[in-house]
Parts: sequence; structure tokens; C-alpha cells
Amino acid sequence: MTATRKALALCTIIIGMATFLTIHVHGHNENYRDQLQKSQNFRASLIQRDSVLSNSPSPTAAALYDVTSYGADPTGKVDSTEALLGAISDALKGPSSGFLMQGIVNLGGAQINLQGGNYLISRPLQFPVAGRGNLVIHGGTLKASDNFPADGYLIDLSPSSNNGSSSYNYEFITLRDLLLDSNYRGGGIQVVNSLRTSIDNCYITHFRTNGILVQGGHETYIRSSYLGQHITAGADPGERNFSGTAINLMGNDNSVTDVVIFSAAIGIVVSGQANTLSGVHCYNKATGFGGTGIYLKLPGLTQTRIVNSYMDFTGIVAEDPVQLHISSSFFLGDAYILLKSINGVMNGVNIVDNMFAGSDKGIEIVQLDQQNGAFNQVDQVVIDRNNVKGMKLKATVARESVQGNGSSWIADLNSVLLFPNLIKRVQYTFITPGNSFPNHALRNVTSNQVVIQSDVAVPATVFVTADQGNSF
Repeated sequence: MTATRKALALCTIIIGMATFLTIHVHGHNENYRDQLQKSQNFRASLIQRDSVLSNSPSPTAAALYDVTSYGADPTGKVDSTEALLGAISDALKGPSSGFLMQGIVNLGGAQINLQGGNYLISRPLQFPVAGRGNLVIHGGTLKASDNFPADGYLIDLSPSSNNGSSSYNYEFITLRDLLLDSNYRGGGIQVVNSLRTSIDNCYITHFRTNGILVQGGHETYIRSSYLGQHITAGADPGERNFSGTAINLMGNDNSVTDVVIFSAAIGIVVSGQANTLSGVHCYNKATGFGGTGIYLKLPGLTQTRIVNSYMDFTGIVAEDPVQLHISSSFFLGDAYILLKSINGVMNGVNIVDNMFAGSDKGIEIVQLDQQNGAFNQVDQVVIDRNNVKGMKLKATVARESVQGNGSSWIADLNSVLLFPNLIKRVQYTFITPGNSFPNHALRNVTSNQVVIQSDVAVPATVFVTADQGNSF
């Protein structure tokens, strides 16, 4: 029960008491009249107090900033830049309640409500100051004008003046339920050195540079969103000309979850550590046209997990991958994984339990780019348990059985093993019928050919398992 309702209930009780006293006051002494007067005075004070409470401003209302009240045009016919910046400026100066990270002012969940309008802007909506947090911008469309800066972003979470005392610019800023149209001028959203930013249920299109750019900071979460330079649903006649990058992660500990990238030259570029990509569907520019679905551009310490994703005619490129995990994903249309040597390092890589489907052109599911030098530091690499249809299986673990009657058995594993000459471990089983017990041994593993020899000629079956990545 709220304070106002409690006061009203108490007033009702007092009124009832006063009525009861009025009925019995006749013929009694003056003490009753004094008690009645005190009761009436008390009731009047409660009513006055309730009136004051009801006229007090609501804290929730004070945290809502309606952009149309600042003069923003929800029809998109008139430039609304100044009005929107005015609302943002007031919100950043609004009521606060303590701090989040040290130096980050807690704005208490202040909301800048676009009210479902369509707003034209001619320059970025850049926050004027740093050191603010717990703010939401939601519920409308922003479109860049024809003179919008070519290198700008519609929403720019980088302060125009850095007067904050925190090591981060912003914390807990939420951008949700937005359609951002960059009009082929600049980008959609830029997040610079911020902490715990949420980009949720956004549709970002017509970007020239990046749909979303994250630089520095920690824990930007991009969820349930759609990004595409051109609005298409696949098989676009202009696909060869797609450019730009949908999501560019230049920071650590970020997450992209349940996101569709339907057109761009590159779907996601990752150049920061410890990022997670899950439930991502990339059908941007196809690999055959020079496109890339996900590009991991941080050789030597990748620390990226890609799971439960759908690479649709566009694949994954990883430079010198160290601690990379790709699993439970579907690669369609001859999409493959390319491991690119920069310094020849590959360590702690798991590419397991994925599905690959192609067009029977003999395209390998995992490929090596060793133009800059061979991979010469390979350890703890597991490429195995992937199923393939219409493409060529490649792995770091190969299994073969060889039958023959003689003293030498050769298992040629080149058709499966990824590296041309890098067998590190072999397990084999030698089975021969009859009562003989020949001596036998592993003699050679050069060029991915496992050679088993016995001291006498016998009929035998040899089962071989070879590993190139020290995975067992």
C-alpha cells in the first residue's frame, strides 16, 4: 500500500470516529467537545498532507525525456539533430543516484523515448560528456541526412569532451528497439571505451563503414539484431559490390548473440580477445565474390568462441589462431574455414561437431593459407568429428585400415589430414590370423604416409589412427 493510499484509509477511519463522537457528544461534558475538535484538526492535517503528496513530481516521470517536447520532428521531414542532442544533454545532467563504477554517475535508468518516430539527423548524436551510466535510448528510427559526415556514426558513445573521472567513458548504456539508417554516409553505432553496453533489437542498414564499431572497453552485448548494408534477403544482383563491415569488435569480452547479417563485405571482424559469437547467421557477400563471414584478425591470442552459428555461402578466416573454438555450426554453400599463417603459430584450436554442405566441387572444409610461411608451431589442435556432404573432409585426426599379405602396410592419409607433413602421433593395431606372432613396428610417417612393417610375411589387417595436433 502506498503512502497516499495509507493516508486516505486513515482519513476514512478518522471521519468514522468523528461521526461516532458527534452522536454521543450531546449532554456530556466539555472534554468530549475538546476531543472532537482535536480529531477534526488531525483529519484536516492529513487531508492537507495528502494534497501535497499528490502534487509532488513523480521520480519516474522526471527520468523520461520525450524528444518531441524538445522540438524533434517524428515525421522525418525536418532536421531533428539539435532537439535530440538537447534531450541527450538534459538526460546526462538529470537526477542521479550514487555511482556505478568509480567516476560513473548513475542516472537511475533515465529514458530517452523516440516514441516510434522517424527522425532526420545531419550529424552524429554524440554524448557531450563522459562519466555517465544507466541510461536507455529506445523506440524509434534515426536516418542520416544527405550531408551527414561520411566518417560519423548515428549514435556515438564517445564523449565530445572527456571530463569524467572514470577509466571508462560510460557504463550500462542501453540502445534498444531502434532502426538506424545511415543513408550510405557513415556508420550506425560507435561504442568507445565503455563498460556493459547493450545493443538490443536493433535494425542497422545502409552503412558505409561499420554497422557497429566497438573500440576498447569491456562487455558490449549485441543481441537479437539485424545488420545489412543493403536491404535484401539473399541472391542480390549487386552482391559483388557489397562493402563495409557489419560488426567490428576492437575490444575484449564482448558477445554477439542471435544476430543476422544479411549484407556487407565482412560480417564480423574481431580484433579483441575473449569474444563470444553465438547464434549468428551470416549471409553477407559470398566467399566466391570475395566476402568473409567472420574474420578473426588477432594473430597469436585469438580467444574466440563461435558456436551454434550459420555461415551461409560465406566462411571464417582466422589469423594464427590461438585458443579458438568453433563448434555446433552449419556451413552452407561451400563455406569453409581458412586458417591463415602470419607467424606460423596454431595452438589450442578446436573445430569440432560442425556440419558442412556444398556443391560437390571438391572444396575442403578447412583450408590453410601459408603464403607468409608454413605453420611450424602446431599444438593442441583438434579438427575432427565434422560431418560433410558435397565437400571434402579435412581434419587433424585420420583413421584408416589396410589389409594385405606381406611384410609392409602403408596407410596414405593425405586425403584427410590438413597439414601436408605433420603427423605427430600414431596408434595402430596389427591383426593377423593363425598362430604366428610376427614382430612389427611403425617405420615411417613422412608425407602423411604411415608405414608399418613386420619381420616376416604374414596376412594381416592394420588399423591406424594418426594425429597432427597432439590431441591424444
